[in-house]
Amino acid sequence: MSVGELAGLLVAVGWVVLVTLLAVVLVRLSKVLREATVLVSAVTEQAVPLLSDASAAVRSAQEQLERVDDITANVQDAAANANALSSTVAATLGGPLVKMAAFSYGVRKAVGRQQAGVTLPQQSSEREALAQLIRAEVRAATAPKGGLLSRVRRAVKG
Repeated sequence: MSVGELAGLLVAVGWVVLVTLLAVVLVRLSKVLREATVLVSAVTEQAVPLLSDASAAVRSAQEQLERVDDITANVQDAAANANALSSTVAATLGGPLVKMAAFSYGVRKAVGRQQAGVTLPQQSSEREALAQLIRAEVRAATAPKGGLLSRVRRAVKG
């Protein structure tokens, strides 16, 4: 056997080993591709119903959000109406109620003094001083306070 024949034999054996290794790799690759195909088909079968369920859930959530928006708008309207009503009631009844309370306080004081034997002053200067005191009490009782509610009332009245 010559060197050329030996070299040819080695090359042929190398080619056989290489082809065998490639055949093994191709067989394994074909198995992997078959399993991947099965996996993809299974995922597709399960994903389509999941996507339709997700789409239905999103539609339902959108409907619920629209309902919540409607409810929120109605609550805002009700709150605005309640605010306007409370401002109207406060403006309409607030002043007269305070005046009536001040008047009833004055009447109670006068009746209490009369029952205690204290008489009203007879001189005009004393009567004027008493009238000024009463006016100051009424002004103090009816004066708007500097709180948040009075600021809101002033803002609503314009």
